[in-house]
Amino acid sequence: MKFIHMSDLHLGKHINQFSMLEDQKYIFNEIVEIIKKEKPNALLLSGDIYDKPIPPVEAVNLLDDFLSKIALEKIPVLIISGNHDSPDRLSFGSSLMKSSQIYISQVYDGNIQCVTLEDENGSVNFYLLPYIKPSTVRQVFPEEKINSFNDAVKLALSKLSLNKDERNVLLAHQFVTGAQTCESEELFVGGSENVDASLFDDFDYVALGHIHGPQKVGRESIRYCGTPLKYSFSEVNHKKGLCLVELTKKGDFNCTLIPLNPLHEMRKLKGTFQEIMFGPESKASNKDDYLHITLTDEMDVPEGYGRLSSVYKNLISMDYDNSRTRANQDMTLLDNIKTVKPLELFEEFFEKQNNKKMTEDQKNFMEKLIEEIWEAK
Repeated sequence: MKFIHMSDLHLGKHINQFSMLEDQKYIFNEIVEIIKKEKPNALLLSGDIYDKPIPPVEAVNLLDDFLSKIALEKIPVLIISGNHDSPDRLSFGSSLMKSSQIYISQVYDGNIQCVTLEDENGSVNFYLLPYIKPSTVRQVFPEEKINSFNDAVKLALSKLSLNKDERNVLLAHQFVTGAQTCESEELFVGGSENVDASLFDDFDYVALGHIHGPQKVGRESIRYCGTPLKYSFSEVNHKKGLCLVELTKKGDFNCTLIPLNPLHEMRKLKGTFQEIMFGPESKASNKDDYLHITLTDEMDVPEGYGRLSSVYKNLISMDYDNSRTRANQDMTLLDNIKTVKPLELFEEFFEKQNNKKMTEDQKNFMEKLIEEIWEAK
């Protein structure tokens, strides 16, 4: 069984004032050509299809056009909703779409939709788990004790009756502990959204969405494919692409990242105003990339952003890096440290290290320890 794993399309997204719609159209055409070439048995879309719960008409039309092209290739498409999607809106008309082999996860009601596809090695069962929160699962199972995202996903998966002799694939849109994040993702503060990778032990492949950088989590077959495009400057070093996954016999797995080439790259430039405004970059063929420019001039350049925009039409943002800005950063850091109590600093450190908050007993212990240290001075 060969399938392509994608996620986090974020159709309709804007970066500052720049619409990404043309870039998304361009990359969709490239993906369709890859699908025609590779001829996969299925296409998996693991959530955040849209950037907003109520997407603009242009984004809806773009998805419709893309799915129509895939349907012409007679390739099943499996879709789940992410945290940016409205499950109700995304699944609207899903019963009709099944006739075109387009399967969309329903609003979570305690059941996880299963789509079974066949190949020469037998059945492959694809389970479509939409993005869920503790409150989502509590509504369905009010008698159960669900205090965390981990509890919610664990309970949802426990309701499945997996045939472990067959190959089983899970589509999910959750934050798995250990994943490397970036600034463009909307995650809960303090690691409360964490889900343990061990929950997926019974699956031959886990097609994850939510995190924008392609990566494995735990074992090789638990993977985030990442976004098809760069959606923030924290992603400039990401290698964007599609995960081409092959499951042959039970236990045999291979994943290849097929690179994608965007209409516009996303890059950072740094230098003086004169260097960037009149230097080699200003005449380069890729000067229309999406850019963040950092000026190193000691004095602010009058109308710097506007003047640079006349050369670099896709200049998204600009800032300065000089002795003044570095001094301001140092002062801000010092002021923050002065206003934060020692216990609060330790609580923040503990939470980052352990992905959970301190208990009251731990707080009381640390408070007494800090008092003893201060009294000993």
